[in-house]
Amino acid sequence: MRFLGNIEAKTDAKGRAFLPAIFRKVLQAGGDERLVLRKDVFQPCLVLYPESIWNEQMDALRARLNRWNKQHQQVFRQFVSEVELLTLDGNGRFLLPKRYLCMAEIEQSIKFIGMGDTIEIWSNRKAEEQQMKPEEFGQALEELMIEGEQ
Repeated sequence: MRFLGNIEAKTDAKGRAFLPAIFRKVLQAGGDERLVLRKDVFQPCLVLYPESIWNEQMDALRARLNRWNKQHQQVFRQFVSEVELLTLDGNGRFLLPKRYLCMAEIEQSIKFIGMGDTIEIWSNRKAEEQQMKPEEFGQALEELMIEGEQ
């Protein structure tokens, strides 16, 4: 499953958004019907996980944690409890709950960004603020690729 590219959209007055058709096709091809919505751990955006990818992430996290370690349990609890299960309606719309809109500072204009196996949802303004300058991006990519060859 590969979600690629970025698409600008808007939410309606109720907080509903259309999942872009190109992303719906990828989701359908992967056989997933439901999505899991979560606030990103590091960035001021929301992340949509196809249910199968979410389950893989949850299993990978659980495998690294000890059930008898208090902090591990708190991390796992927070990771899995702050989610919403979403189903697209017949038109490809889904509801972004108000608390999630507030967490990501989303008003009406949004940007969907394909991140491989997940989709990020950004406030248009925040997405622009988070972009690296072209020269910074080039330098960071060069450093990462050189490190990978060593």
